Formats: sequence, C-alpha cells, structure tokens
Amino acid sequence: MSDAQPINISILDKDYKVACPPGEQSALLESAKYLDSKMREVRDNGSIVGAERIAVITALNMANDLLKAAQVDRELGQELPPRLKDLEAKISRALEQARQLEI
Repeated sequence: MSDAQPINISILDKDYKVACPPGEQSALLESAKYLDSKMREVRDNGSIVGAERIAVITALNMANDLLKAAQVDRELGQELPPRLKDLEAKISRALEQARQLEI
C-alpha cells in the first residue's frame, strides 16, 4: 500500500488530482507551476490550438531543453578533467617557484 497523498494541481485552468509521495509535494507543485507556465507560453504564441497539441509541443520543447542541458554536462565532463590537470600543474609550478624564492 502506498503512502501517496492526493495533491490538487492546475494546468491551463484545468484541475488535476495527482498522487504524490510524502515529502515530494513541494516538488510536484513547483513542477506543475513550471509546466503550466510553459504550456501558457505555447498557447499564447497563437499558432497551436487545443490542450493536447499544446501539451505535446510543450513536452517536445522541454525534452529538447533537457537534451541540450545533458549535452552541455557531457561536454563539460569531458573538458573539465584535462583543464583541472593543467590548472593543478600550474599551481604546482607556482608553489615550487615560491619555495625556491624562500630559500
């Protein structure tokens, strides 16, 4: 048996009751608010009519944003270790030079 509690959310002026695990209510409400704002942007753009189409276009836009962010994370993950090693080497050289000046 689940401890999920029903939470009321509103998206494009339509109310939904969603089961939500304890402790996740604020995250669910924030997600619903974000989704609602993104769907309103698509709707207000004027070219898409119908809640289902608005939802699909919004989902595609959000998926695209997520994939772009994941790509940036992957690129940073590949780029960062060599840059950190280079920075570590520069710091080591600077510390060695500072030690030599002290002697």
